[in-house]
Amino acid sequence: MTTSVTSVNPANGQPIASYAVLEASGFDKVLQNSSEGFERWKTCTVRERADFILRIAAVIESGLHRYAAIATAEMGKPISQSVAELEKSAVALRYYATHAEAFLQPEMIPTSNRKSYVAYRPLGTVLAVMPWNFPYWQVFRVMGPVLLAGNAMLLKHASNVSGCALAIESILKDAGLPEGVFRALIIRAEDTEYFIAHPAVQAVTFTGSTATGKKIAATAGRYIKKQVLELGGSDAYIVCEDADLRLTARALAQSRMNNAGQSCIAAKRFIVHKAVEEEFIALLSEEMRQYEMGDPAAPSCKLGPMAREDLRNDLHRQVEESVALGARMVMGGYIPDREGAYYPPTILAGVAKGMPAYSEECFGPVAIVITVASEEEAVRVANDTVFGLGGGIFSRDEERAFRIAELLVDAGTVNVNSCVVSEPALPFGGIKESGYGRELSRNGLMEFVNVKTIVAK
Repeated sequence: MTTSVTSVNPANGQPIASYAVLEASGFDKVLQNSSEGFERWKTCTVRERADFILRIAAVIESGLHRYAAIATAEMGKPISQSVAELEKSAVALRYYATHAEAFLQPEMIPTSNRKSYVAYRPLGTVLAVMPWNFPYWQVFRVMGPVLLAGNAMLLKHASNVSGCALAIESILKDAGLPEGVFRALIIRAEDTEYFIAHPAVQAVTFTGSTATGKKIAATAGRYIKKQVLELGGSDAYIVCEDADLRLTARALAQSRMNNAGQSCIAAKRFIVHKAVEEEFIALLSEEMRQYEMGDPAAPSCKLGPMAREDLRNDLHRQVEESVALGARMVMGGYIPDREGAYYPPTILAGVAKGMPAYSEECFGPVAIVITVASEEEAVRVANDTVFGLGGGIFSRDEERAFRIAELLVDAGTVNVNSCVVSEPALPFGGIKESGYGRELSRNGLMEFVNVKTIVAK
């Protein structure tokens, strides 16, 4: 049985550190501590909780480069992107600290009763099962609303970013967060069910693959626990014949290459009108060539390694199988002769139904070009997926683009002439196999409260 987990640097394959796994004999103590922490924390006013959240944001900003270096070492994110992730996390925490009192204000409802209103009260302990690709942002964007609503939180992070998980715990301790309100768990994946099942845990939030999300949902459902699931995506971007192709190519390349393409909301499928296909591919190739593989710790690096070699190898399998079925390799598509889990900027054109690149999520720096002959065909292809997280429309005719975005494309977020980026003030989440529930904005906060109706006849 595994007694420790080891973080490995994907840039060179070298071990970073090993962390002891919490044994089953310690589970109940952790859960009891969380319950006690919740009972104290829920009695704080929203303003008092907000003050702690503001302190957390300040601690993050005071140690930006120290914390960023941990993420870069553990999962290969270029250091500039790790810093930006932490800065964004602090912005989100400040957003919630600023707006939480208004979001949680009791709502008076006019009825035939003498008095009737809705109060928003905490649930208990929330278990957050989080991924490795944005090891800080994914956690802090959930933590803000969870804690401000008065809940406690347990974090089961991806094992390859255990250093980031413990860094988050240290940030909260440095901010003075009371005992028991937050705990990072270094546990085996198979032990997650014990925590979901425990009465202290009243809700589960999960970000990660659709396959794992289905398992989490089944387990949480068995124990009647509230869930928020943010799962995979294969975001489609429709490039109309009247699009500004230079702007489009630059925006799509940046979205596709950020974090080495390891993002659920990265632009993945580029659905291009045949009238502009050749010019678009030439411009996209020009843009993607600017992302040279390099040392992620170097400030100038734009493309680091993928997080693990097995993930890189599976991506390469998807590329090779698609090419064998008729896709055209425009650039990239090989495993570099160098140490580390690197994969080059890759463009596949002529992708069609039946290829892995058409139907599967390609989680890495691979752009997929699908050619269509009409708007109707573009919409059909965009929706021909089990996913529904994000997407976009590029067209100089904004009225047309907004019509397609609002009425025709099936996704949780659709952008016009830009790519999806999560923002604290806007709800974020998907439909279909991309999950359910929402994060961020007031909607994200409402996922973790008891909407309590109070009536006086």
